[in-house]
Amino acid sequence: MAQAVVLLALIFSNVAHCAFSPTLIVDMAKILMDNYCSPEKLAGMEEAIDAASSNTEILGISDPAILASVLTDGVKKTISDSRLKVTYEPGFVPAVPPAMPDMPLEQLAAMIKSTVKVEILDGNIGYLKIQQIIGEEIAQKVGPLLLAHVWDKILPTSAMILDFRNAVSGELSGIPYIVSYYTDPEPLIHIDSVYDRTSDLTIELWSMPTLLGERYGTSKPLIILTSKDTLGVAEDVAYCLKHLKRATIVGENTAGGTVKINKIKVGDTDFYVSVPVAKSINPITGKSWEINGVAPDVEVAAEDALEAAIAIIKLRVEIPGLVQAAATLVADNYAFPSLGEAVAEKLASSGEYSMISTKEELEVKLSADLLKLSGDKCLKTTSNIPALPPMNPTPEMFIELIKVSFHTDVFENNIGYLRFDMFGDFEHVAAIAQIIVEHVWNKVVDTDALIIDLRNNVGGPTSSIAGFCSYFFDGDKQIALDHIYDRPSNTTRDLLTLTQLSGKRYGSKKSLIILTSAVTTGAAEEFVFIMKRLGRAMIIGEATRGGCHPPETFRVGESDVFLSIPISHSDDAQGPSWEGAGIAPHIPVPADAALDTAKGILNKHFSGQK
Repeated sequence: MAQAVVLLALIFSNVAHCAFSPTLIVDMAKILMDNYCSPEKLAGMEEAIDAASSNTEILGISDPAILASVLTDGVKKTISDSRLKVTYEPGFVPAVPPAMPDMPLEQLAAMIKSTVKVEILDGNIGYLKIQQIIGEEIAQKVGPLLLAHVWDKILPTSAMILDFRNAVSGELSGIPYIVSYYTDPEPLIHIDSVYDRTSDLTIELWSMPTLLGERYGTSKPLIILTSKDTLGVAEDVAYCLKHLKRATIVGENTAGGTVKINKIKVGDTDFYVSVPVAKSINPITGKSWEINGVAPDVEVAAEDALEAAIAIIKLRVEIPGLVQAAATLVADNYAFPSLGEAVAEKLASSGEYSMISTKEELEVKLSADLLKLSGDKCLKTTSNIPALPPMNPTPEMFIELIKVSFHTDVFENNIGYLRFDMFGDFEHVAAIAQIIVEHVWNKVVDTDALIIDLRNNVGGPTSSIAGFCSYFFDGDKQIALDHIYDRPSNTTRDLLTLTQLSGKRYGSKKSLIILTSAVTTGAAEEFVFIMKRLGRAMIIGEATRGGCHPPETFRVGESDVFLSIPISHSDDAQGPSWEGAGIAPHIPVPADAALDTAKGILNKHFSGQK
């Protein structure tokens, strides 16, 4: 700040002709020193004034309007406050707030009707357009009329929209009045603190214990519409109600004005400095809406704000029913019944959905709550993506698809390598089983050891798991691989090896290593779980993701919100299953080191046999 004041003084130091008083800049600086609402931003100003006072050269810009513009630009940039302004106004007469006219009640009522618009929209939504927030004095005089012609009409509504898009003036004393109508009488709430520089006092604004008329309360939705023109006290009200989590702001970022600005004459000149002399400090955020304005919760163009607000209210009316419907779906279908019932009970009793503004917010909130309550990453909201239409590929197309879906190799010491990144549905796999055998399986089936790489396998249907597992056991007897509980039918089915397979079995004697990572999930985990528990394979790599059996998609009520719910789980009678927790490897190594580790172990094994 100090450097800027000196700079302003020196800008005109070499101008030879006298145009304005040489003390203009110094006098302006002193006004800022004595009146600006944030004195901490004026560090070094006194030294700057002394430096500027010693410069006796004469300011030489002859056009006062241009000079005022130059000074405004310098002060704004220096203090980083867009509200500061220097003007040149010969004959300026300070405006005196008009006294409340002494008029008949009929005329007062007509005046109120012309300045405040009240309307009941479809869906019993109250709409109240306010262009000026009245202060305590006027409120006491016209309170009964406001009740009769405005408040009593809008009070019975189910939700309210306050339109501040054109609210550009108001009284500081009106803030507690308007905020209190949307809060409870007890406990009293510290709404705002306003520091006044001219008096060096801080005034605390609190909610009011008693009001004229009934309160709107805290349970019904409240939306405040804003625009880039919303200014001053209306900004304060919007900011307070936003951070009390009582209102949702819809529209544009507000102007970033001030609670109080004074226009102060500079010495004996016709120059004036408009200075913010007070500032708001919100007790919740410790910050202010001034300069930067109030950011909307839902940003839309001002002209679209009302439509957006109505859509938000309609959504909020539906939300309790949607949350209850989601809870019922979880209770009836979740794979783990007792946990599902507990999750459903807590979800249904949650009251934390009242400030949701969009379907996307609802989906995010539901997913977060379901994860928090269940610990299950698979229990969440999802999109309802329709299934692709069936294809009729030619055998040649199948072969090309298989080539890109599977990767095989044979390493040193006749060690086979098989990688695939998703399990297929049994019906689809069975139809092309012979093609897979010819173009994939036959390349590795005669190796002396096999590495199956599931580090990038993201699951898929589990219907082909039994068949795939069967290749690694002998065919002389059926083996129980797992027991799968199905919640909708409340039945448990045995997952058994198959007696008939396409192609040759790998058998139970040859070495088998499975590579895993934190990405390995779903059906791939079921395969790893079975092979580890039965002692058929060594697992090398990272702990798996801890996913679930393929979940089902359920529509929530009649909405376009959908839940992904795991409906089945593996046998946990002999200890924890893999769902949620994942599967720990026998040999933990980083995923990118797993293949070399596996090859090293097998090569050492075969070298020892020679």
